[in-house]
Amino acid sequence: MKKFPIDAREVELSAIRAQGAGGQNVNKVSSAVHLRFDIAASSLPDEIKERLLALSDSRITQEGVLVLKAQQHRTQDMNRADALARLQQVIDGVSNPPKTRRATKPTYGSKQRRLESKSQRSATKELRGRVGKD
Repeated sequence: MKKFPIDAREVELSAIRAQGAGGQNVNKVSSAVHLRFDIAASSLPDEIKERLLALSDSRITQEGVLVLKAQQHRTQDMNRADALARLQQVIDGVSNPPKTRRATKPTYGSKQRRLESKSQRSATKELRGRVGKD
């Protein structure tokens, strides 16, 4: 698996207030981090960009910007590192080309099992009919 390092100049980080519990400190400190990464304007190879944009991920906007929010840690530095690590994970996830599917034939045994289950089901349904002919 080939690694594609992220240029820090292509990542836009902004500090925001974290949600959830945190006591009095949560209203004063902006410890959460919003990471914005413009996929189209990045220096990644074109094939990686295409695979990133093809992902059905709700974190990718219509404009092709990947938005990650990191607020798991109490400090802004740890959240920044977490956001960058998660961005690297997303990029590493698409760095491998998808495996091409090879068409295969069903085995003889699987065909026989399928036909046997169909005939059993047919027999079960036939028993549900009327008992006598009128």
